[in-house]
Amino acid sequence: MALSVLGLLLIFVSVVSFALVLVHAFQRSIGTGFIVLCLPIYNVYYGFSQFEHRRKGLVLAGWLGAGVLGIALRWVAVSVAAQT
Repeated sequence: MALSVLGLLLIFVSVVSFALVLVHAFQRSIGTGFIVLCLPIYNVYYGFSQFEHRRKGLVLAGWLGAGVLGIALRWVAVSVAAQT
């Protein structure tokens, strides 16, 4: 149960961090915003190359790191729950 809740919290952090990148892309132009929204490979490229924020490293770590860790924790929580 605790792993599941922690996983959900990390996924929420990831979504909020990605929202910051997405807002920046839409402020740049509507076309860039839609490309970042629709193409998963381009949103990673945009985040590392064109996203400008004074806490860029923290935002990208929150988006990608917390997302991967949150998904992994949810997967472990579901696996443990299925075995009991």
